[in-house]
Amino acid sequence: MSSKIDRRDYLRGVGGATTVGLMGTLRQDGGPDMLTVIGYPQSGIQLFRDLYATGRNIDVLVPDGLQDSSLPRQVGNDMQNVTGTAPAAAGPNRRAFVRLFRNRYNQSPGVFTSHSYDSVAILVLANAAAGENTGSAIRRQMRRVANPPGREYGPENFVEAVKAAANGGDVNYQGASSATNFDRRGGPASAAYDVWKFAPQTRDGIETVNTRRFTGDAGGPSANDAPGGTERTVRVGILLPQTGDLGSVGGPMVQASRIPIQQVNESDLNLTVATQVEDTRTARQAAISGANALVNAGYPAVSGPASSGNNIPVCTEVFIPNEVVGCSPSSTAITVSRLQDDDYVFRTAPSDLLQGEVMAQVAAERIGARSASTLFVNNDYGQQLSNQFSQAFRQDHDRRVINQIAFNNGESSYTSVIDRALG
Repeated sequence: MSSKIDRRDYLRGVGGATTVGLMGTLRQDGGPDMLTVIGYPQSGIQLFRDLYATGRNIDVLVPDGLQDSSLPRQVGNDMQNVTGTAPAAAGPNRRAFVRLFRNRYNQSPGVFTSHSYDSVAILVLANAAAGENTGSAIRRQMRRVANPPGREYGPENFVEAVKAAANGGDVNYQGASSATNFDRRGGPASAAYDVWKFAPQTRDGIETVNTRRFTGDAGGPSANDAPGGTERTVRVGILLPQTGDLGSVGGPMVQASRIPIQQVNESDLNLTVATQVEDTRTARQAAISGANALVNAGYPAVSGPASSGNNIPVCTEVFIPNEVVGCSPSSTAITVSRLQDDDYVFRTAPSDLLQGEVMAQVAAERIGARSASTLFVNNDYGQQLSNQFSQAFRQDHDRRVINQIAFNNGESSYTSVIDRALG
């Protein structure tokens, strides 16, 4: 489904309280029709084990944070009551990226891998166009190499794009995740979302049911020309989770991030790309430490972090004060768009302003729920997506939200919060 959304629609409903009490009439059996769970795979294993232990047969809706094909096996349930949404790899050059990934790793790409490739690709192009390893110069080139006008390039001819950028040419990179045109806040102006199910019997473990597309307006500050230059080293850091709650998702993201770097370094261009990978461990302090390590090593631009709970403190405490460009492939929290970032913060994943609306539509129209409760990880990502889903579910679809319940990562049991959410 394709919808046209302008900037007012993107910004509608930002903010609001982080908890909601009783919002409507309970079902006769004392609970909601559906449960929305917003979290990450490692804690999701125990949470879903505890949910199935209740014996309740209830529909569950999850976002991209829980799109892990190994989850049913680890939970011990086929999880066919679960429907998910996730930012899709729906860019004009998606197929070219899939071929590159499969050729490199002999496996299919996963969630946010296309966004990871695009993030690093744009950072490399912006650095090549800037002609220097400084964040202040690179940020001015981000929209110049990603937004129209300019000659269109993609993953398949990425080396040609880098050559053109280094020679001062007009480049319009067209990505695998989207057209990768940045809006004025540094996010993607267009987006698509997959509706998906767990499919343990298939090779990939995930089955896409359909894809929903949205378009918005590109814009924002951009350089008028590109100094460029060759015979130099482009420096791009990678700050993604290899361990912790998002370790299973972050591994393939790191793999995808390395591909554009390898493409340049394996070519005959008179440019090389240096990189360094730091593990956020899906933990705030580890992410900040990794970001500082990259800054101290002289990296003026970094792809990552992945989770909004890591990305927001890294941006405010490390990237922005040190004038380092950050481009996250998967930080979707609404707060990211509101940072006072002096145009140093970008992302190739869309804001949860859209995902909340998509989730509400799936809950109301596909699942047919008249009421819902949410269980959300207690950080910006979880709180804001829970709020956005709840608002859209009530206002756009005239449905009821019974409870919004926060939970913490790493608990040994989630029975108490599940009982509260189920009424």
